[in-house]
Amino acid sequence: MISAAAVARSERVQKTASERSVLSQLLHGLNQPLTGLQCAMEVALVSTRTVEQYAEGLRQGLELTARMRALVEALREVADFYDEPVASATAALTEISQLTGPLPQAVDEIRPLAEANQVRIVLALSGSASSLPGAKQKSYLTRVLFRLLDSTLSMAAAGTELRVASGADTRAGWLRMQWQAKEKEAHAALSRPELGLLIAQAWLERAGCEWERETTDEEETLTVRLPRSG
Repeated sequence: MISAAAVARSERVQKTASERSVLSQLLHGLNQPLTGLQCAMEVALVSTRTVEQYAEGLRQGLELTARMRALVEALREVADFYDEPVASATAALTEISQLTGPLPQAVDEIRPLAEANQVRIVLALSGSASSLPGAKQKSYLTRVLFRLLDSTLSMAAAGTELRVASGADTRAGWLRMQWQAKEKEAHAALSRPELGLLIAQAWLERAGCEWERETTDEEETLTVRLPRSG
């Protein structure tokens, strides 16, 4: 029989692995533009170049620096999540156990941007919105959901739908987002929308959620499984 202590150790190991996964992606993403900037500077010193060539090298260096700055900001935000006591993160579980309140609020706030991007948001809820106290307040969970919606919306191709669904059984809930992704840029492995998803993933996993993302040729699906109660 597995002891409670063993279960707790297993949960800590899984949480640590999850944290390393997000941080490792960010660190790997930071290494790419950093290496590119170093190579560009070394090339510039190898031989005499024209003014135009130096100017182009500076433009490329600024682009790489901007990417590194965005990654460092994401690393700092994720590190802040992990530095908080676990109790602070899990304090949100009462609120996060049901999404029927803050989710429509976040969707309403993002609709003007969706219209500007020519993406239609389709929301499907299971449950009663009145079941979550204080749903009208601007909670931290609402801001995390807004970041999720903003990131997935930025990835969705114009003229398509961003389908958002939420449901729950007697013990746990889930959130699912599905969208048809626009064509990715060659260097956009960790674009700003991707960074937004990683930051949201870090917070949600810190609060005990499970994060699943699937990509096919036709669409992407993101599923967040909420912590089980009891």
